[in-house]
Amino acid sequence: MNQAALSSFIWSVADLLRGDYKPHEYGQVILPFTVLRRLDCVLAPTKDKVLAEHRKKTDAGVNPDPFLRRKVGEAKFYNVSPMDLPKLLGDQDHIKQNLYAYLQDFSPEARDIFERFDFHAQVERLAKSNLLYLVTEKFANIDLHPDRVDNAQMGHVFEELIRKFAELSNETAGEHFTPREVIRLMVNLIFIEDDDVLTPGNAVVRTIYDPTAGTGGMLSVAAEHLVAHNPAARLTLFGQELNDESYAICKADMLIRGQDVGNIVAGNTLSDDGHAARRFDYMLSNPPFGVEWKKVEKVVRKEHEDKGFDGRFGPGLPRVSDGSMLFLLHLVSKMRPAVDGGSRFGIVLNASPLFTGGAGSGESEIRRYLLENDLVEAIIGLPTDMFYNTGIATYVWIVSNKKPDDRRGWLQLIDASSFWRKMRKSLGSKRKEMGEDDIAIVTRLFGDFIEAERVSVLDADGNTVEECIVTGTQDAPVAPEGGRLKRVPVSRIFRNEEFGYTTLTVERPQRDEAGNIVLGQKGKQKGKPQPDSSLRDTENVPLGQDIGEYFKREVLPHAPDAWIDEAKSKVGYEIPFNRHFYVFEPPRPLEQIDTELKQVSASIMKMLEGLAE
Repeated sequence: MNQAALSSFIWSVADLLRGDYKPHEYGQVILPFTVLRRLDCVLAPTKDKVLAEHRKKTDAGVNPDPFLRRKVGEAKFYNVSPMDLPKLLGDQDHIKQNLYAYLQDFSPEARDIFERFDFHAQVERLAKSNLLYLVTEKFANIDLHPDRVDNAQMGHVFEELIRKFAELSNETAGEHFTPREVIRLMVNLIFIEDDDVLTPGNAVVRTIYDPTAGTGGMLSVAAEHLVAHNPAARLTLFGQELNDESYAICKADMLIRGQDVGNIVAGNTLSDDGHAARRFDYMLSNPPFGVEWKKVEKVVRKEHEDKGFDGRFGPGLPRVSDGSMLFLLHLVSKMRPAVDGGSRFGIVLNASPLFTGGAGSGESEIRRYLLENDLVEAIIGLPTDMFYNTGIATYVWIVSNKKPDDRRGWLQLIDASSFWRKMRKSLGSKRKEMGEDDIAIVTRLFGDFIEAERVSVLDADGNTVEECIVTGTQDAPVAPEGGRLKRVPVSRIFRNEEFGYTTLTVERPQRDEAGNIVLGQKGKQKGKPQPDSSLRDTENVPLGQDIGEYFKREVLPHAPDAWIDEAKSKVGYEIPFNRHFYVFEPPRPLEQIDTELKQVSASIMKMLEGLAE
């Protein structure tokens, strides 16, 4: 059964629920039953061995738990009930009691999944509505064993269902998962420079962490990517998730993958770090952006003030209206020290962290810390309309404390906003997707650490004849006769300090009614010109430029009586991403526009004459 058919089949359960459940409540039944059937199918091949071993060890008075875990193979859970969903259908009159008993016989980590779903409440409700047997029958008749539906397909199914339920309840699906092609791009970028990990046969062990794990999509894609390139490598997955339903699905996926589910923690990452003592080799995250952090403000501010740089939020705090940069700092704090091998991570952010906040603000201080410590390798601008709950511009930041020698001191900006294809069917706000070729281009630009342009060959009428990506080592195509080349940068490389500036406070003196400068009368201000706050201004001077020379050149010719209040000078950083990729398009000649207008006018007049006849 393919992914679309499976999603449709599971969604058909809604037909049974309609009337007794409101549409936004369907997920409370469908999601836990889908997980239950998935676990049910995973355990089916070893069921008899587990039951026999359980009887044997119980009769001998021995704790059966460690022996049962060996019998289930890679799965990290078991069930000692003789029941499964198909067998439950054999006793319709006692299905509720038998289902409860079946759930109780799961190992503790699997039972917790259904407690997170509050599944017992749904079982009671279904039973009262005489729907429990019918819903159980629906799910008992589908085969969700990994041989039939692999982990990647199952992840897609869960994400599609969550998206639909989120739409019905007016929630944001983006809180739960990230488009798979975005994850694949991020995974490519964080692994690309690590030959030891990707070389087949190298039995290396690495860790990866997602502080906003959702249903586990990022962790799963990373694990699949590594296995595809090097089956001998092992990636241990860690995560934390706030939403109980997403956490339950993520935990189920980790169980089936044979991962230690103790590595997936429930709770709010910002206020209660579930992996406080750990550092990781790789990290991925798509935190909620544009979401305020007021609920955890007290705890976060206390950590910032009490621990400073010994805590997670030493560099600064962003405004309360958007907490995404707190997750950025959280990931920086989780980086393995460079002397121990270092770390690299990718995080999805909106445009705000690039430039919000002037010199001295929390956002600017965070950017300053990252750039002055040479931690940002690249920022990639993604196409708009890529995410399910928003059409705004998004950016992938690649951050590392183990930069190769040729990258040290530099930051690469890649504009991938034009690397997309239109989806056959929109999903919420998602209308575009990055194809494999698009992902490959971005990966190559990053991996080769090169500047590049998109060159379009235009004919005499301005139509695009050909397009290609040209690097500095390649020759551009030749324009046809009467045509021209249109060149748009897609990859640029800058020194870190090029994004820094000093904000100067420029003062001008107060003057009395006669136009004389007012001087101070007391203390340190005695005899000095007093500033007029209404004439106060600021100037941003790029780092590296001589402030005195700048002041003489740009300020004094216009305000000879001005001076700099050096006590108020502040260093700031911003990354004006779009400015570095802007290409001026000269307007078309007036003669051409005039000719077109005359042609349109003549066409309209001809149509009107036809109507008059």
